[in-house]
Amino acid sequence: MTRKTVRTVAVAGVAAALTLLTACGSTDAPPTAAEALTVSDAWVKAADAGMTGAFAELSNTADTDLHVVAVSSPNASRTELHEMAPDGGSAMVMREMADGLVIGAGSTHSLAPGGDHLMLMDIVEPIRPGSDVTFSLEFEDGSVKDFTAQVRDYAGAQEEYEPATTGAGHGG
Repeated sequence: MTRKTVRTVAVAGVAAALTLLTACGSTDAPPTAAEALTVSDAWVKAADAGMTGAFAELSNTADTDLHVVAVSSPNASRTELHEMAPDGGSAMVMREMADGLVIGAGSTHSLAPGGDHLMLMDIVEPIRPGSDVTFSLEFEDGSVKDFTAQVRDYAGAQEEYEPATTGAGHGG
C-alpha cells in the first residue's frame, strides 16, 4: 500500500470508530418522572379556612408507570394525596393514599371531586376564587413537578374522612 492509501484507510477507521463511540455513548438519558408528567385543567376549591381539595388531569407520556409519593403547597401546613374508598359498609370515605399515586404508562389519571384528589389541610390564608395555588409533586425517582392551579367556587364534593383520621367534614 502507498502512504496515501494507508492514510485514507486510517482516517476512515478513526471516523468509523468516532461514529460508533458517539452512537454508543449518547448522553440522552431517559426522562425523569417529572419530565414525563403533563398537568392540565388544574383547579382548587375556594375556602376561607381549614381544608380544601385540588383537582387536575395528570398525563403520563412515558412508557413506564409514574409513582407520585408526596405533594406539597405553600398554601397549606399539610398537603396529602387522597382517595375515596369504601368504609366497610355502603358509604365511601376519603383517606390518605397509603402508597402514593401511580399513573399508568401512557395514560391519564383524573383528580376529581368525589374521587382521587390533592388535599390541602390547615390552609395558611383564605384561598379566594381567581387566585392561584402552587403545588409540587414528588416522584419515587426523586424528581419534582411544580404546577399552578386556579381557585374556583365549587359547592359539591362534601365527602367525610375515615373516622379514625379526624372525623371532620372534608372541603374538597
